[in-house]
Amino acid sequence: MPPLQRYPTAGELAARAAGLVERRPRDVRLSRAGASRAGEPLWLLSVGHGDRQVLVVAGPHANEPVGGATALRLAERVLARPELADGVTWNLLLCLDPDGLRRNEGWLHGPYTLGHYFRSFFRPGFLEQPEWLPDGAGGAALPETRALLRLQDELKPFLQVSLHGVDVGGGFVELTRELPGLDRRLARTAARLGVPRELGCYDALYWPRLGPGVYRIPPPSRGDLAAAITEAAVESTWYHPHRHGTVTAVVEAPMWGVAAVEDASEPADADRVLRVVSTTLRHDARLLEVLLTRIRPHVAGVPDAARLLAPVEDYLLVCPGLADAWDPDTGPRGGTRPLPALSTAHVAALRIAGLRLALRTAGLLRRLARAAGRGAARTLPELDRLIDQRCADYRDGCGARWIPVGVQTEFQTRVVLDAFELATAQDTRAWSRSGEQGWGPPEVVPMHGE
Repeated sequence: MPPLQRYPTAGELAARAAGLVERRPRDVRLSRAGASRAGEPLWLLSVGHGDRQVLVVAGPHANEPVGGATALRLAERVLARPELADGVTWNLLLCLDPDGLRRNEGWLHGPYTLGHYFRSFFRPGFLEQPEWLPDGAGGAALPETRALLRLQDELKPFLQVSLHGVDVGGGFVELTRELPGLDRRLARTAARLGVPRELGCYDALYWPRLGPGVYRIPPPSRGDLAAAITEAAVESTWYHPHRHGTVTAVVEAPMWGVAAVEDASEPADADRVLRVVSTTLRHDARLLEVLLTRIRPHVAGVPDAARLLAPVEDYLLVCPGLADAWDPDTGPRGGTRPLPALSTAHVAALRIAGLRLALRTAGLLRRLARAAGRGAARTLPELDRLIDQRCADYRDGCGARWIPVGVQTEFQTRVVLDAFELATAQDTRAWSRSGEQGWGPPEVVPMHGE
């Protein structure tokens, strides 16, 4: 089966997985792990028959389709290298949010331009993202979340990998427990494939660094959403299987790479850049608030209005606090954290994050305005102008360059296999020493409501 050179839709993922089962029925199984809110099947592709389990979760975010292609490539790689399935079963959840993936089908097959991507962009609101557990595992409301929790508790994997994609930036890994040596392997893979590593990752701005491009996810705790949007993400299915001794690796692969995110040098004039970033974010947020006010009266008859409005309101909610937290002339307020010491990579990541917030919000509002009829459509020229300006900032100001789908997939596949090799060695040591006092699965980490 030839490797994918474009992002697969939910239907294509299922069809290619079924073809793999037809080719190798003794080694591969396809089953339903559950269903989405819209009744879409959550397909689980299992390779191998070992007692020790690996769980790979693709498509947890609707706008990050690289994971599905990676899951298929991992299945092919494991079949081609039997030692990878020696005593191990690989469980590949092909897409955790198929409903959201379907809403992104307008750009999945290209053309792969920034403007086309953001004009067709969809990602649900924070509380509709199936890896999050804002009310703990017992309060999980989404059927996709409950299906994933059920898999984790049934399989008790020694390794869980969550496959994510960065729209603009670089590749990086987040871990619930250290895998020594992964940073060196990540560096080697990134260099061979020409993928920049994110050394000042915005997602992990306040998290411990385990090595260049590798970050430690903190245990679940109450966090301030305005300090870093992903603070709330630690209340997540990443930590739920910790009680089984699982290590979780979140592997991020970039769509458009930016060289500056790999620059660990001291920035020349961080304050000047951050003033521009904050001022631009405030300007864009005010404009988008005005456009939302003009669009809102026309959305009553739009079937998808609530799902489009939720992320818009989430993004606009956090923009003012982030702009203040990043601005050297205002600084953090209301309990938000001060910025850590910044490298050039950090400054580049903050610049990218500010543009991302505006572009995602504008893209979602554009979808809403197009669906809402003539009254709302009057906002389209202003939304298109903002999208064009901020995409130009990415392209010309940040130097964003497209990374082919095949390269993204290979990068993610190699990082997953490296994490597997290191986790296998760690797990083997745990099995051999399981009789020793104080050795075994770590203590269960409590979940707290936001």
